[in-house]
Amino acid sequence: MEGDIFSSAGNDAQVDDKILQIFQKSFGQVQDILDQNRLLINEINQNHESKVPDNLTRNVGLIKELNNNITRVVNLYADLSNSFTRSMEASSEGESAATLKSEGKASQKRIRSG
Repeated sequence: MEGDIFSSAGNDAQVDDKILQIFQKSFGQVQDILDQNRLLINEINQNHESKVPDNLTRNVGLIKELNNNITRVVNLYADLSNSFTRSMEASSEGESAATLKSEGKASQKRIRSG
């Protein structure tokens, strides 16, 4: 499923395999953290419902871990966004250069006498 995300973009924007692998790895890391967060939230809820003082004290550490995980997810998405932007800019620049060359405009220089 993760590979399908960019399959059409791969055809249109020519997203290269290395970039795609980076995206897949990052999405996998995000999913792992989100799965861990689900478990943490379940444990936090159970501890809260139990109202046992030791369990409520344990929630402090669990909530800190949850917050750290959320920060990690935000950072991974920020990195993904930056990587995607750079890859699209590089792709766009490559297409522009190829278009100019094919039209003969990139190799022509206007010389002004003066």
